[in-house]
Amino acid sequence: MDFLRQRFALVCIIGLALCFVSVTLSVSIGSTPIPAGTVWRVVLHKLSLLPVTPDWTEGRANIIWDLRLPRALLAAMVGAGLGMAGAVMQSVTRNPLADPHLLGVSAGAGFGANLAILMLGNLLGVFTVPLLAFAGALAATGIVVSVAGFTHSTGPTRLVLAGLAVSFVIAAGSNVLIMLADPRAISSVVFWMLGGFGLAQWGNLIFPAVALLFSGVVFLRFAEPLNALAMGDESAATLGVNVRRLRILILTVSAFLTGVLVAFSGMIGFVGLMMPHIARLLIGGDNRRVLPASAILGAIFLVLADVVARRLTAPNDMPIGVVTGLIGGLFFIALLTRQRG
Repeated sequence: MDFLRQRFALVCIIGLALCFVSVTLSVSIGSTPIPAGTVWRVVLHKLSLLPVTPDWTEGRANIIWDLRLPRALLAAMVGAGLGMAGAVMQSVTRNPLADPHLLGVSAGAGFGANLAILMLGNLLGVFTVPLLAFAGALAATGIVVSVAGFTHSTGPTRLVLAGLAVSFVIAAGSNVLIMLADPRAISSVVFWMLGGFGLAQWGNLIFPAVALLFSGVVFLRFAEPLNALAMGDESAATLGVNVRRLRILILTVSAFLTGVLVAFSGMIGFVGLMMPHIARLLIGGDNRRVLPASAILGAIFLVLADVVARRLTAPNDMPIGVVTGLIGGLFFIALLTRQRG
């Protein structure tokens, strides 16, 4: 046990250091390369923590502070959120293949966001897209659970199959919205379908930050009941866990988190599938450790994936969903190979 604690502490320390390095690389690398030292001098100066005379141009400062740093921070928050959402979904369903993308939650959130963009406009101001994305994610979660007969299902792949089926149906609904929409607005939908962080702004980061903080607190609060649930519904109930209430709560909070993240980043798959497995491989299956480790790993992965997406087709941005889909698809195949039999 002490060994696992020490290993968890080491993973967190190294992971946070790599996260810092990843964000630095993301801000430094681009069509205009900027030295890492300049990056953090600008950041500290903007935060009034470095009272020195600037030795950089205003253009470089704007690139760092207004464009690249918000993008890197959004990528880190989305990666952390999807990592945690995948970890709790795999625990609450006892299904190693579960994640927000495969269970249709991301598709539902994307449908809600597309509905807001194409049909409703700014009906509720800046909250329109996040609220509709959350509603879509929650509705998709309810549909998947109903289709799978979740509370009576023991098959390890039944929920995933239901999620894939619901995802196809929701995708068809999104396509109908696109067909009925004004052609001039369709280009905006491409962002939600393929994912990306190009629209990151300081004023928008507060929403995913608050959703990530709130959801993380809830997930960690119920980490031990989730551990009990891994032993089966009857065993968890014997230990005093209200299984049905726990599932509803965790799936609802997961839908909320996924909906908010999708509203600002678009549909990004497989992060929630991969990161929990890597975390469990490193530090064991205790959710009290898996959740923070999945968040750190997800942040590192998505920031670096965004760097790769930007560099592969520079000066244009490749959608981040292409990169995560390629890596995640290969990971999914490897996971299925390990799970055979």
